[in-house]
Amino acid sequence: MTPTAITVLAFTMSVDAFAVSLARGAACKEPRLREVLRTGFIFGTVEALTPVIGWGAGMAASSYVQAWDHWIAFTLLAGVGLRMLWLALFAHEEERPAVAQSFLLIVAAAIGTSIDAMAVGVSLAILDVDITIIAIAIGLATFLMSSAGMMLGRMIGERFGRMTEVVAGLALCVIGATILIEHIG
Repeated sequence: MTPTAITVLAFTMSVDAFAVSLARGAACKEPRLREVLRTGFIFGTVEALTPVIGWGAGMAASSYVQAWDHWIAFTLLAGVGLRMLWLALFAHEEERPAVAQSFLLIVAAAIGTSIDAMAVGVSLAILDVDITIIAIAIGLATFLMSSAGMMLGRMIGERFGRMTEVVAGLALCVIGATILIEHIG
């Protein structure tokens, strides 16, 4: 693969993570740089590992991954989105957990947005490419896009408050449903 193709692939794989990070940034009241970098690191790491897992599985597991990837992504993203909606609409301020403490939600969202990268990894095994370079490129692009999404989301969240959390939760559900519909239809 050419460097241009790797770059395009890397940023294409990071678009879902950007959208989720945008939603996460909107839900945070004031994400600190540490939280922004932590989110970027988690998304980048998961997004870098999943194509390697898919590549390692190769053609033996491709039909299994393709048969279930959309359901896994839908379940994770819709679950996180519904939780965000519930917290935004029904939880009192003292019941709302600090977003910075929701490590498991970040990991679940990161896995949900990276399932497609595993399927890409399976197809990369056929192309006989250097998966290390591609995985690093995907991880770095996702780190950058997720961190930028958090910061942009913060600006949106400061301006529109809980309404952004509702929109963010709905967006996660829509992303999950879109993945599901694209694979079923």
